[in-house]
Amino acid sequence: MTTQQLTAQIKKKNSFLCIGLDVDLDKIPKHLLSEEDPIFAFNKAIIDATHHLCVAYKPNTAFYEAYGLKGWKALEKTILYLNEKHPELFTVADAKRGDIGNTSTMYAKAFFDDLAFDSVTVAPYMGKDSVEPFLVFDNKHTILLALTSNQGAFDFQTKTVDGQELYKQVLETSKTWKNAQNLMYVVGATKAEYLRDIRQIIPDSFLLVPGVGAQGGNLQDVCKYGMNDSVGLLINSSRGIIYASQGEDFAQAAAQKAEDLQQQMKAILS
Repeated sequence: MTTQQLTAQIKKKNSFLCIGLDVDLDKIPKHLLSEEDPIFAFNKAIIDATHHLCVAYKPNTAFYEAYGLKGWKALEKTILYLNEKHPELFTVADAKRGDIGNTSTMYAKAFFDDLAFDSVTVAPYMGKDSVEPFLVFDNKHTILLALTSNQGAFDFQTKTVDGQELYKQVLETSKTWKNAQNLMYVVGATKAEYLRDIRQIIPDSFLLVPGVGAQGGNLQDVCKYGMNDSVGLLINSSRGIIYASQGEDFAQAAAQKAEDLQQQMKAILS
């Protein structure tokens, strides 16, 4: 999917909502545990109830890898279902990969060729040759961890090195990499006050912004400082939507939470 197609979906739906599919079998409704594939059954119900309210879905791969082969098969079934039933939706493999070049090439093939995700999250710590293998894929996007929403972000990301915060150096340097036009960036919603400076460096790039909802991020602040002329934002909410209820009405409850956010986004866009 191109960024132009993503922007068109945002305008069509009056939404820049990304729903995180972080499936924990200890948290899903108990009646689903008798299903042959409870993870996929949960995801399918959430997707069926919310697809008209969002423009993207983001499975965090750790929540699938934790269940071994069954979990990976559920992830495969989920992305296949999305690509077949809702090809207009942007898909994010939240895998946070990043390794030496030949290993990164294999990671990229796994998520872009085999699973056919539109994008994958990548850690920049190992630098250029660990990221560029992801950037060679046409109409696929590498979402670089820039400034994250966790407390540990202050351990390194905001430290000043040679007179500039490290996360700003990551942003500046990444723009020089081959096929950098395929980059997007992760910026946590709890770091909204940093978005003004970030937009000075990458004014046109899409930002994936987790942390709205359960982590305490504020939608209005993120939009105030982070939105550009093409919107340029994907606001992710995971737990706040998918675990709105543990009863048999879980999908309807998730849809209500998603609609609450979508309506806020519609008001901002108008």
